[in-house]
Amino acid sequence: MCTRATCAALKAKAATMVDAATLEKLEAGFSKLQGSDSKSLLKKYLTREVFDSLKNKKTSFGSTLLDCIQSGVENLDSGVGIYAPDAESYSVFAELFDPIIEDYHNGFKKTDKHPPKNWGDVDTLGNLDPAGEFVVSTRVRCGRSLEGYPFNPCLTESQYKEMEDKVSGTLSSLEGELKGTFYPLTGMSKETQQQLIDDHFLFKEGDRFLQAANACRFWPTGRGIYHNENKTFLVWCNEEDHLRIISMQMGGDLQQVYKRLVSAVNEIEKKIPFSHHDRLGFLTFCPTNLGTTVRASVHIKLPKLAADKKKLEEVASKYHLQVRGTRGEHTEAEGGVYDISNKRRMGLTEYDAVKEMYDGIAELIKIEKSL
Repeated sequence: MCTRATCAALKAKAATMVDAATLEKLEAGFSKLQGSDSKSLLKKYLTREVFDSLKNKKTSFGSTLLDCIQSGVENLDSGVGIYAPDAESYSVFAELFDPIIEDYHNGFKKTDKHPPKNWGDVDTLGNLDPAGEFVVSTRVRCGRSLEGYPFNPCLTESQYKEMEDKVSGTLSSLEGELKGTFYPLTGMSKETQQQLIDDHFLFKEGDRFLQAANACRFWPTGRGIYHNENKTFLVWCNEEDHLRIISMQMGGDLQQVYKRLVSAVNEIEKKIPFSHHDRLGFLTFCPTNLGTTVRASVHIKLPKLAADKKKLEEVASKYHLQVRGTRGEHTEAEGGVYDISNKRRMGLTEYDAVKEMYDGIAELIKIEKSL
């Protein structure tokens, strides 16, 4: 018979052990990934050695290595292929996350530390395209996670509801240009839904990468969209991250767009504490968004440059820019319109991330004019 202390220790050990079914799925997933021609960062860094060292680990929320890698195993065409089911995963599975973070974020090493938040001087950014020849629209967004809650795959239905109440309550207190309405997805009328889809505001359920990561549970509970009267500021609640805070408008006035985002984030932060990590900055579900979490982008027409896609990619990568199709990741350019944004979100300040996009786009426009 075991003593009370050893019984407790054995129970604790059993609770932290990964069950046989999960281990079986992990082994099958690992074999599938290694046998594939996937180009993902997950495949690159999930060596047998790393796999063996992490397969029996669990976070206090019960997340396993399987929760982190299942999307990348299911979708072999993933670019990255890994998500963090809760904030702890970044520490517990650091052996896998760290090299992926370093690769994606241009050499942000495990010994590096993300700088403190700094929005910089918003007035130093101008209008990228005053004549309106190239830039169709400008958008700056950031992601935030609410402190004390896990990420999507580990949230309970009641936590989803609780978070939605917290978020809608906070947003309803916004004033001035940010004042608007929160639309819960639960019970949304067909008319409102259609209007939000027509405005390109409404996120849809069913992104296969998120589905495979188990991030769409209890849909549509706890999900919602907020936008101001001018439709230049919106917040997504519980789509991929707890919050996506977005500022956007037609044309190339980056200064206006950025200013609006900064004042909104500062207001929301007064009432809702966000998950922040000393080394990694603001924590998000996908490791590509860590750090500043800021993605500043334009929809831009560059017909001459785009005729030589290789040249466009070359210039873009020189300025740490990412070129996507019109509707974002995994889409094509419609009518020659590209979505171009800053790629780096870690190891630099919020202001620097936006400034990189500003400088790179200015350079692309200059080249386009000279062709």
